Amino acid sequence: MIISDPLRIAIDEFSRFPGIGRKTAQRLVLHLLRAHQEDYDRFLESLRNIKDKLRYCNKCFNITENEICEICSSDKRDNKILCVVEEINDVIAIEKSNEFKGVYHVLGGVLSPLNGVTHEDLKIDELMNRISNEDIQELILALNPDTEGEATSLHIFNLLKDRKLKVTRLARGIPIGGDLEFADEATIGRAVLNRVEL
Repeated sequence: MIISDPLRIAIDEFSRFPGIGRKTAQRLVLHLLRAHQEDYDRFLESLRNIKDKLRYCNKCFNITENEICEICSSDKRDNKILCVVEEINDVIAIEKSNEFKGVYHVLGGVLSPLNGVTHEDLKIDELMNRISNEDIQELILALNPDTEGEATSLHIFNLLKDRKLKVTRLARGIPIGGDLEFADEATIGRAVLNRVEL
């Protein structure tokens, strides 16, 4: 079947998104083609806003519209408890549990030598600076319980072994090989509440 170049190019672009195959990409593109102009324009505006209005928090590397995100700047958060996560999706997942009242630090990934991701590629030095310059009393390592997450947790723990700092990790309510992003709120909430000291 011959399809027009604009349709083919749009399907190719949508299929580059994680978890979107060619059939789903085709359905999405055809949905946009059938959409009313005002719905289509609103969709395009929302995409423009992602790049034009959003940025990374200068402190924790979460997503924000300002220099410092709402979580870091909130006086209702406990700044003495710092939760280290891999990605922004993990902040969203933990926040949905409504159990954690501390602040976050987003590493931007995990150590993965096979994929060329090293200490320098992550926000680990920034984490160490925060620990040195802020009154952090507990560090929660909330990395995914897979090989790379465990290796990254161990690496951070070893960097902190000479400091007087309580280091915990989430309780094992999250299955090995699972992602925080896909866990339900109750499981994440229990894992946060039942974290264990390393």
